[in-house]
Amino acid sequence: MTGGTRRRPRAARRSTVAAIALMVGGAGLIAVNTYASASETNETNQSGTTRLAAGAAGSTVDCPEVADSLPELSEKALAGVSDELAAMDTQVTDAYQRLTRMGTAPGAGEKVKGEVLDPLEKSRAESIGRITDSIGKSTGERPSGLDDLAACEVRTAPGGTTGNGSGDAGADGKDSGDKGSGDQGTGGDGGTPPAAGGENGNGPEATDFVDIRTVRPNVNRAPEARSGASRGSFSVDCGVNENKNYNTDNVIVAPGVTNGAHHTHDYVGNQDVNAFSNNDTFAAAGTSCDKKGDKSSYYWPVMRVQDGTQEFDQNNDGGGKEGNVGKILTAKQAEIKYVGSPTSKVVGMPKFLRIITGDAKAFTNGTANANAHFSCTGFEDKVQLTDKYPICPKGSDVVRSFAFQSCWDGQNTDSANHRSHVAFADANGNCAGGFKAIPQLTMRLVYSVPTPVIANGQVKNAYAVDGFPEQLHKPINDHDDFISVMDQNLMNQVVDCLNKGRNCGAGTPPENGNGAGKGDDDGGKGNGESDDKGGQGGNDGKGGNDGKGDNGKGDTGNGGATEAPAKGGTPNGQDEAKGSGSSGDEAVKSGGTAGADAPRTESTVASEAQRAQSGANPGTSASPSAVSRPEGGEDQEPAGSVNPAPQAEGSQGSLAETGSQLWPAAAGALMLCAGLVVLLRSRRHTARR
Repeated sequence: MTGGTRRRPRAARRSTVAAIALMVGGAGLIAVNTYASASETNETNQSGTTRLAAGAAGSTVDCPEVADSLPELSEKALAGVSDELAAMDTQVTDAYQRLTRMGTAPGAGEKVKGEVLDPLEKSRAESIGRITDSIGKSTGERPSGLDDLAACEVRTAPGGTTGNGSGDAGADGKDSGDKGSGDQGTGGDGGTPPAAGGENGNGPEATDFVDIRTVRPNVNRAPEARSGASRGSFSVDCGVNENKNYNTDNVIVAPGVTNGAHHTHDYVGNQDVNAFSNNDTFAAAGTSCDKKGDKSSYYWPVMRVQDGTQEFDQNNDGGGKEGNVGKILTAKQAEIKYVGSPTSKVVGMPKFLRIITGDAKAFTNGTANANAHFSCTGFEDKVQLTDKYPICPKGSDVVRSFAFQSCWDGQNTDSANHRSHVAFADANGNCAGGFKAIPQLTMRLVYSVPTPVIANGQVKNAYAVDGFPEQLHKPINDHDDFISVMDQNLMNQVVDCLNKGRNCGAGTPPENGNGAGKGDDDGGKGNGESDDKGGQGGNDGKGGNDGKGDNGKGDTGNGGATEAPAKGGTPNGQDEAKGSGSSGDEAVKSGGTAGADAPRTESTVASEAQRAQSGANPGTSASPSAVSRPEGGEDQEPAGSVNPAPQAEGSQGSLAETGSQLWPAAAGALMLCAGLVVLLRSRRHTARR
C-alpha cells in the first residue's frame, strides 16, 4: 500500500515536468521567431542600404516651423531669410539621421538629448539669430518670439489608430476627418514605438494604407453657384514628365540652395526650374505645354514603389541618402485645369505668382495647411483620403488631386511664409479680406501602382510620395507647387473662358455653332476658329471660342447654352439649349435650358465634390473628373473597417513565404497547448486518486 502511494506522486510529477518542458520549449520558439522578425529591420536591403533600427524609425524630430511666424518682408530681406530657413531644414534632417543611428537602447534618452536635441537647438538658435538680425536691418524692428522656436523634441509616431481619413470634406481645402487617436510620446527610455516601415525604415507603415472599398463616402457637395459666377474651365496639356526632368531643389521656399527640398520633384511646363532660376530665366525657358504661351512651372514630389529598385538617385542627397528609395513612377495622366469662382468673375493671375498647396511637413507641423487628396479611379466622387494611401481594387488606379488657393491679395506674387498672399475661398466660395478671385489651378495625377500587400502588421510593395526624411513618408505631407508664367494673351484667354462659362483648352471638343466669320486675309468669310481649335460660331454667338474669326469676328451663330459643355451637356450644347439666339444667354431666353440644369453625371459629381474638399468653386469640373463606374458595382460598398489587409492581385507565393517565416511561432504555440493539456490531465488524474 505504501509503495503504491509513492509511485502515484512520482508519475504525476513526471507528467508535470513534461508539461512544463513542452510549455517552456514552445515559449522559446515563439520568442526566437519574434526576435528574428524584429531583427530583419536591421538587415541590408536589396539596394545595399542598411535599414534603420525599428525603434528609431518609429520616432522623428519635431521642430516648430519658423517660417509661419515671420512678418512680411521685402524681396531683399526675404533672400537672406530663405537661406537660413533652408539651413534649418538641413539641420533637422541631419538630426533625424543621427537619431535613426542610435536606436532606442535603455538609457538612450539622455544620449538623444546630448547628441541630437541639444546640438540641434544650438544650431537653430544661431540661424534664428541671423534671421532676426536680417529682418531688423530691413524693417528697423526685430521680430519677437522667434527665439522660443529653437528647441525641438523627439516624437514617437502615433502608436494607435491613425484615422481612416473619412471625415467630411471641408470647403476650405482641408479635411475634418479624425486624424487618429494614437498617443504621441517624446523621446526617452521605455515605451515601444511602432514597427519600422518602408524599404529604408522611415515609412510608410502598414497603418498608412487602407482598402478604399472599406472607407465610408466622405465627399460633400460644392457650394451652389450664384448669379455672376465664373463657371468655365480651361485645360492645358503639359505632359507627364516623359523626359524625366527631376531635381531636389525648392526654388520657391529655398532659392539658391541646392537640395532645398530634400526630396525629388517631377517638373512639367517650364523646363528651366532649379534652385538658381529666377523670373528672367523662367521667361526665357522652353515649355512642355501644348500652349507655348504657358511657361508656368507645375511640380510635385515624385511617387515611388518601394520594390528594391536602385534608381539614379539611390546614393544621392534627396534620394536614397535621405530615405527616398525605390522605383520612380511616372503618372499615366497629369490633368491640369483652371476653373472659376461660384460667386464672382475672376481676374487674371499676375505673372510669376507663386503658390504652394499642402504642407510637406504636415506630419510634424500639424494639419492646418495640409491639403493632400488620394483616391482611386471610380471612387473619386465618393472617397477622398488625406492621411491614408489607398489600396485600389483590380482595374482601378491611384489618384492624387490638388486644388490650389483661389483668392489673391491683389498685390504680391509671394510672401515670407509663401502662403499669406493667397488664400482658399470660404465655405460659400467667397474670397474674404479684400482678396480677389483668380483662376483656380487644379491638378489630377493618375498612377498605375502595384498593389501593396499587408500581412502580420507589415506592408510589402509599399508606395509613397517623396518627402523630408523626418516626415516618415506619411501621405498627409503631399503637396504641389506652381509658378505662373503665362503670357498676357493666354492669361486673358483663360479669364475670358472662365468668366463666360465656357469649356476651353486641351482635350475639349469643338464647341457649338455654325456661325460664319468675317475678315479672312483675302476678305472672304472665315470659319471663326479659335486658338484652341473650337468649332464655328462659339458660345457667345461669335465665330470661335474666343469670339474671333481667323482675322475678324463672326456675325451669326446658333449659340448653344453658355454653360452646357461645362456641366455635362453635349459638346454643341443643343441638348441643353434649343434656342436659336445669337448668344448662349439668348438661347436660354428663346426656350432652351441652361447648361447648369443638365443632368448630373457621376463625373460631374466627382468634380464638384473635389472642389468642395479643397475650397474650389462649384459648377464645373474643378478637379478633373473621376472615371465613371456603374452604380451598385461590387467595388462600391464601403464598410467601416479602418485598416484592412486585402490580398493583392498577383501576389502568388506570399502565403508560402509567410508560412516559412511563421512556422517556429506556430510550432511553439502547439507545444504550449500540448503542455497545458498534459498538465491539466495530470492534475485531474491526481485529484481522482
